[in-house]
Amino acid sequence: MDPIAGARSIRHPLARALLTLTFSTGLIDAASYLGLGRVFTANMTGNVVLLGFGAVGSGGLPVVAPIVSLGAFLVGSAAGGAMATKIGEHHARPVARALGIEVGLVLASAIVVAATTVRPSILAGYGVIVLLALAMGVRNATVRRLGVADLTTTVLTSTLTGLAAESRVAGRSGEGSVRRIAAVLAMLSGAVAGALLLRIGLVAPLLVAAALALVVAMTYVPGALARGD
Repeated sequence: MDPIAGARSIRHPLARALLTLTFSTGLIDAASYLGLGRVFTANMTGNVVLLGFGAVGSGGLPVVAPIVSLGAFLVGSAAGGAMATKIGEHHARPVARALGIEVGLVLASAIVVAATTVRPSILAGYGVIVLLALAMGVRNATVRRLGVADLTTTVLTSTLTGLAAESRVAGRSGEGSVRRIAAVLAMLSGAVAGALLLRIGLVAPLLVAAALALVVAMTYVPGALARGD
C-alpha cells in the first residue's frame, strides 16, 4: 500500500507520528503565545490576525513579534520546501532531515531560554521566536509535501471543516472523522500540557517538544527506511 494513503488510518505509523507532532505544536504555541508575548510560532493564521489587531493598537497586542515570526516561518518553509522537492513514496529521509532540524532549533531555543533572561520585546525573546518559527516552517513544508489529509500538524481549520462537512449530520459518510477528531484532540491536549508546563518555566514545554520530535525521528524513520518508504 502507498504509505501516504495508508496514513489515512490513525493506526498507521505515519499517522501516529504526525499526531505526535500535532501534540508538540500545542506545546510550542503555548510557549510562544503565553511565554513570549502573545505571538504564535506555528499557527501563522493567528499571527496575521494578531498583526492586524496590533497595527491599529487594539488590546495592546504586539506588532513586531508577529512580523518576526511570520518572516522566520516563511524562511523555514522555503528551506523545508527545497529539501522536500523529491518527497513521494520514499519520504523517510526528507522527514528525518526535517525532524533533525526541528530538534536542533527547538533545543537551541530552550538553551537560549535557560541561559538568558527571555521576555517579550527584547532581543533574546525575538531570537527564540525566530528559532521556533524556523523549526515550524521547515516541518510544515515537509508535512505539506506528504499530503496526508487532515494531519498538517500545525493548523486545524480545514480539519474542523472536514469533520463537520463530511459528517453524517451533513448527510455524508462520516469517513475520516476519527482521524480528524484525533488531530483536534492532539493539539488541544498539547496546548493544555504546554500551559501546565509553563508553570515550571518556559524551558519545560520546549524541552518536551524537542524530545517528542526526537522520539518520532527515532521510532518512525528507521521503520520507514526498512520498509523502503
